[in-house]
Amino acid sequence: MPANRLMLPRTSRPATGIVHLGLGAFFRAFGCVYVADAMQAAGGDWGIVGVSLRSPDTRDALKPQDWAYTSVTLTPDGPQTRVIDVLNDVLVAPEDPQAVLDAMCDPGVRIVSLTVTEKGYCHNPATGALNMGHPDILYDLTHNLPRSAPGYLVRALQQRHAAGIAPFTVLTCDNLPHNGALVRGVVLDMARRIDPALADWIAENGRFPATMVDRITPATTDEDIKTVETLTGLHDAAPVMHEPFRQWAVQDDFVNGDRPDLAAAGAQLVDDVAAFEDMKLRMLNGTHSALAYLGYLAGHETISDTVADPAFAAYVRHCWEEIMPAVAAPPGVDLTDYADALFDRYANPAIRHRTWQIAMDGSQKLPQRLLGTLRANLDAGRDSPALCLAVAGWMRYVAGKDEAGQPIDVRDPLADLMRDTATDSATGTVAALLSLDQIFPADLAAQLAAPVSLAAATLWAKGASSAVQEVTQ
Repeated sequence: MPANRLMLPRTSRPATGIVHLGLGAFFRAFGCVYVADAMQAAGGDWGIVGVSLRSPDTRDALKPQDWAYTSVTLTPDGPQTRVIDVLNDVLVAPEDPQAVLDAMCDPGVRIVSLTVTEKGYCHNPATGALNMGHPDILYDLTHNLPRSAPGYLVRALQQRHAAGIAPFTVLTCDNLPHNGALVRGVVLDMARRIDPALADWIAENGRFPATMVDRITPATTDEDIKTVETLTGLHDAAPVMHEPFRQWAVQDDFVNGDRPDLAAAGAQLVDDVAAFEDMKLRMLNGTHSALAYLGYLAGHETISDTVADPAFAAYVRHCWEEIMPAVAAPPGVDLTDYADALFDRYANPAIRHRTWQIAMDGSQKLPQRLLGTLRANLDAGRDSPALCLAVAGWMRYVAGKDEAGQPIDVRDPLADLMRDTATDSATGTVAALLSLDQIFPADLAAQLAAPVSLAAATLWAKGASSAVQEVTQ
């Protein structure tokens, strides 16, 4: 172990007020920073216990550092570092699920937050309903020690109810439309199947505020760890790298109004997050996915590499022209200015956000990032050739071979099904993948068949670079 490992001598620390499920790089670069700023500005006991739902890697990296780590802001003028020390512990759920439930049932814990990605909610992306065929859900319905994020929420709330402890606020921080309502629905559905009285108690007393979160956070690499050691003179095994921009819009609806002073940290506390959420999901996440699939197929490693290509720079702006008529701007926001700011963020050469990373779990992301906009445009009689090309790009990507015939490492819960469903032809692949009702509602699939087939024919015949040029002419 390096002698100069990052370590903060802490004689005291805030009591734990938050348990966070899914402690990955994003929440450490985003939520932990906001909470640190909120406590610095307004005090309060809002220390965080993180929970890794799968791997011990984050716990093992942070424990020798007493849970502190370096937050690195990647600006075009150079990196800026800051040590974040709001974590009190990191638990690994598969090793000791009871310890996780015990932490969630501590009366001092008033918030359980989540960044478990779209697939972590074990729902059907096309409908938002709890996926009753999911093996973890089937397990959690009959076992007190759960495996899934919804299972942990329900079983912890069940124990709090039995002990006469108020419920915690469930604060989802994942990119899902109406994310608060979605996780509430999933939790109530599972709770009702376990104990209808429990579901009634949660429905009456629980709170599930909606949120919109935004900060581009690439996966940390070994090279990043070396860079941080050079910058600080200390070895940090788990730094987080992120862009300067951050935005957190939060519906101000917490159990007993109990929360950190997030507004003091720069968050927007609002009555309705929907407009912020819709704008971000469609304009940022939608174009991020479009650039990821088509950029990857064109041989671009990162988003900044992709938009440095003039053809893709024109393409993403054309996507925004198709998206903006389907977006109601939040108060005080000009969508054209928002798109310009997004482009500048994408083009930041210091952010090495890999197209392959963004392309993960597309079957879970497509409905909210692209399909909602496509449906709105179809309903309004507007054509969407650039967005249809993005869907075709996703189809070519998940079919599992790139334009040179080399295999693609597709990371997706439906990867095997999609690869086996795809055919060797553009037309056959479009028809086959549109038939997957886990992703495409039947009525929308029928409307998309012709325009996506047209885009796919160009993509398969001419490749991604030529296809994006044609769609912008």
